[in-house]
Amino acid sequence: MSIVRKHPVMLLVIAGSAAAGAVYAYMAGEDINWDWQNYHDYAGFALVHGRFDVDVAPGGFQSFLNPLIYLLPYMVRHGLGAPWWGIALGALHGLNLAVVYWVTRVLLGRAADIWTLAAALLIAALSPMALSEVGTSFADILTTLPILAAIALMFSAEDDTPSMRHLLAAGVLIGAATGLKLTNASFLIAAGVSLLLVVRPWRAVLAFGLASAIGVVVTAGPWALKMARDFGSPLYPFYNTIFRSPEAPQISIVDTRFMPAGLLDALAYPFYWVVGRHPSSEWPFRDPRFAVVIMLLAALVVTGLWQKREVLQLRDRRLITFFWVGYVLWMLAFSIQRYLMPLELLAAPLIVLLLLRLIEAWREAPPASSRAAQAVVVSVALVIALASQPTDWMRRPWADPYRPLLAETLQQPATVLLLQKPLGYVTSFLPAGSRVYQLSELVVPIVPGGVLDRRVRAGLADPLPGGVWALYYSESPADNPPRLDVLGDYDLTIDGSRRCERIAGADGTDITACPVVAATRRAAPTAGLRPSTSAD
Repeated sequence: MSIVRKHPVMLLVIAGSAAAGAVYAYMAGEDINWDWQNYHDYAGFALVHGRFDVDVAPGGFQSFLNPLIYLLPYMVRHGLGAPWWGIALGALHGLNLAVVYWVTRVLLGRAADIWTLAAALLIAALSPMALSEVGTSFADILTTLPILAAIALMFSAEDDTPSMRHLLAAGVLIGAATGLKLTNASFLIAAGVSLLLVVRPWRAVLAFGLASAIGVVVTAGPWALKMARDFGSPLYPFYNTIFRSPEAPQISIVDTRFMPAGLLDALAYPFYWVVGRHPSSEWPFRDPRFAVVIMLLAALVVTGLWQKREVLQLRDRRLITFFWVGYVLWMLAFSIQRYLMPLELLAAPLIVLLLLRLIEAWREAPPASSRAAQAVVVSVALVIALASQPTDWMRRPWADPYRPLLAETLQQPATVLLLQKPLGYVTSFLPAGSRVYQLSELVVPIVPGGVLDRRVRAGLADPLPGGVWALYYSESPADNPPRLDVLGDYDLTIDGSRRCERIAGADGTDITACPVVAATRRAAPTAGLRPSTSAD
C-alpha cells in the first residue's frame, strides 16, 4: 500500500496492466495447452473434490506436483463462462506489468521518468514467454508476481542496505513462489547470493533465509507431508535417488531435452533466441533481451577499463549478480525457457538501467536530463519489442469454446482407464463418482503390489454403474501410441462386442472411449487396435 500512497499513478498503472492482460487474453483465445490437458486442470479439480486418494495419477507423474498453484485457474475456468474466465486470468497475469513498473521505479530512482518507465514497460509487455502465458493455466506467470515483488523490496533502500522488514517480506514472497513451483528455487538461491554484497551480509542472508523457509513451508508443507505419508517421499516422485520411495524408480526425473550440448552451446543460447532458434522451448519464439543485456554489460566493462573507474553502483552489481546467478542455475537445472520468466521480465528494467549507466559514463550530465538519452532508451525498447515473438501453447477461438458432450452410455459413474497422455482434463467432465486411473505412464509406472496398483485393483473389484472404459486418442502420432497392452496387467481387454464412443478433444483430436471386460470372459474378438465407434 505504501507504494500506492507514495505514487498515486501506480493505481492507474495497476488498472492499465490488468486491462492490457484482459484484452490480450480475449484476443488470443481459449487456453488448451498440453499441460492443461495433462495435469493442470486435474490438479485443481482433485484439490476441490478430494480426488487424490481416489484416482491414480490421471496426469501421469506430474499429478504429484503441488496442486495449490493450479487451484485458482481451475476455479476461475469452471466458475465463470467463456470468455470471462480467460479475461479474468488475463487481468491477473497482466499485473506483472505493474510489478515491473514498481521494480523500474525502485532501480532507476531519480532517473525514472515517463520515457524510461515507458521503455521498460514496452520491453516487458512484449516478453515472449510472459505474453504467451497470459490467460493460461501455467504457473510460471503467477509465481513471477511474488518473485518480482521480492526484488523490488530487496532493492528499495537508496543506501543499498535493505531494511529488515523488506528482507523478511521478500523472503516470504520468493519462498512462497518456490513452494508453489519448485523450479523457482533458482531465483531464491540467486537472491540469497546477491545479499552477500550488502553491508552486514550474513545478517541479511540469515533473515532472508529464515523468511523464505517460512514461505516454502506454508505453500509446500501440507502437500509434502501428504506425499511423505502416502509414498514415503516429501517430493515424490522427484529426487528419488535421495528419498528412495518404493513407489517410484530410483532415478532423478530430469527433462534433458533442452539442455545445452556444451559450454559453447550454452553461451550461444541468448543469441539463438535473437534469430528464432529455440533449443530451450518446444515451440518457436524470438527474444533479444538476454543478448542485449550481455552486450550492454560488455560495453560497460570496456568503458570502465578505458576510463579506469567503476561505472556501476553497488546496487547495480547486486542486481546483475541476482540476474546471472539465477540464469546459470536455471540453465544447469532445466534450460526450459518458460521457467526463466522472472528474468525475462526483469530484463526490461535492467536493460534501461544499463543503458542509462552507459550513457552517463560517456556524458558529464546525468542521463535523465538528456533528451538524446531518452530517445536512445525508447528507440532500443522499440527495437527489442519489434524483434520479439511469443510462442504458442495452443488456443481455441472464443467463438467455439471447449464444451464436450458425453454419449448417453458414458453418463453414469464409471471406472475410466487412461491409455495415453494428455487425457487428465477429461476427469473434470466425467459423471460425479467416476474413478480415473492412468495406466500408460512410462516415467513413473505403477509399481506391482504398490499403493497405486492396489488402488486400481480395489477399484476394478468394486464395479460402478457405468462399467469400465478405456480412453485413448482416436488419431495418435507414431511416437505416442495408445498402450492397450497394459490392460493385460489387470486381466482386461477391449469388449469387441460393444460399440466404442467418441468424445470431442480440446485440440480437435477426438478421444475414443471403449468398453472393457475381463479378458477371461471376453464376449468377442477385437478387430485390430480400434473397435468400431459410434462415429464410424
